This record gives sequence, structure tokens and C-alpha cells, in this order.
Amino acid sequence: MATEALALDGVDALYGESHVLHGVSFSLAEGRVLALLGRNGAGKTTCMNTVIGFLRPRNGAVRVFGEPVQRLAPDVISRKGIGLVPQGRRVFARLTVKENLVVAHQKRGGAWTLERVFELFPRLKERQAQDAGSLSGGEQQMLAIARALMGNPRVLLLDEPSEGLAPLIVAEVGKTIARLKREGQSIVLVEQNIQLAFSLADEVVILNTGRVAFSGPLDQVRTNEALITQHLGVF
Repeated sequence: MATEALALDGVDALYGESHVLHGVSFSLAEGRVLALLGRNGAGKTTCMNTVIGFLRPRNGAVRVFGEPVQRLAPDVISRKGIGLVPQGRRVFARLTVKENLVVAHQKRGGAWTLERVFELFPRLKERQAQDAGSLSGGEQQMLAIARALMGNPRVLLLDEPSEGLAPLIVAEVGKTIARLKREGQSIVLVEQNIQLAFSLADEVVILNTGRVAFSGPLDQVRTNEALITQHLGVF
């Protein structure tokens, strides 16, 4: 049986008095890619914020390789092995590319080093002395992914990695995620680009107004036009 890398069990989350997540439960097996899908406002980023500890759940549990983390601070959760590539990239604009990477490095017995990140993203090596804020959108997305990898995460959360990028750059990001998957990285992928998500995912979870509307293997949803139209509005 596959090891459970990440699990949410009956998670309720609120922003003030606004109830956003309602009993959300799903799990990610080690070395797999789970696509977390849904319309804008469905609760996808709130799920990511809850996993990383930016938002503490009102009820329910979040487990990383079986260990409950829902009451821990974000920095502690990060050290437990969760890496986040946030929506909007959020690189440290006034630091150089290299400084963005070095400041995020955690050994944790992992294989990601500055040299290996530069091998994965040669353009970052070329621009390592350049301020991150002066990079293109695609280069900033590469940097955001590379920065998360420098933490040697056991679980990588990718929140809208293709957002605002040109098609050629989206394809490049997709190839990077596919490579990480081949290397056994456990990944939760939040994505509005359904074609990209379906090309990478093993499992799919669809949220609708903060509730799980579907959870299952990719094959069960890929050709289900009614399900996709109802909850995602596309086909």
C-alpha cells in the first residue's frame, strides 16, 4: 500500500466569520501528483494556506507522513517537509536570484542543492546575480519553484504555477513538474489550466464552494463531461 504523504481529514477553515472549507478530506500518496481543481473562490488556495499553516483549521486534521501538523507554525511545518510555490510567485524582489535560493536552503538529507537547481533551470544560473524583481514572469515562476525545491520538500504545493504565463512558458513549467514527478516528488497541483493538470495528475480532487465535489483517479474524471462542466465550467 502506498505511503500517505499528505492528508486532510474533515478540515473546516474560516476567514473571520466566513466559513470557507467545509469538512474537506483528501489524501496524496507518496510520489504521486494530485490536481486540486475548482472554480475561482472554490477554496483551493485556502487549502494550501491551511496545509502550510498560514490559516489554522477550526476543525479537522492535516497530516504529513502521518504526523499531525495543523496546530504548528508555518516555519515548523516547512521543516516537517512541506514546500510551497505560492500563487503570484512572491519572490524576494530586492534579493538576487542566488540570494533567493540560498536563503531557502534546508539540507534535510535531500538532494536539492544550488548546483542541481541551476541544472534544472539554466536561465537562473545565467541570472544568478540579477535582482529577482527584474526577471520576467516566467523566470520568476522558475525561481519560485527552485526556491521551494531548495527546502528539499517531501511534499511540494504548487499554487497556480501557470497563471499569467505565455503558452511556451506554461509548457516549460509543465515539463519541469513532469520531471519532478518522474523523480518521485509528491505534489499537490492547484491549477486553472485543466489540460495541464490532466497531463500531470494521477489523482484529482474538485472543490465546489469549499466542499469536495469529486475525489478519485484521473481516468474517472478526464472524460466525464458532465462533471467537468458542472464544477469547472469547461470541457
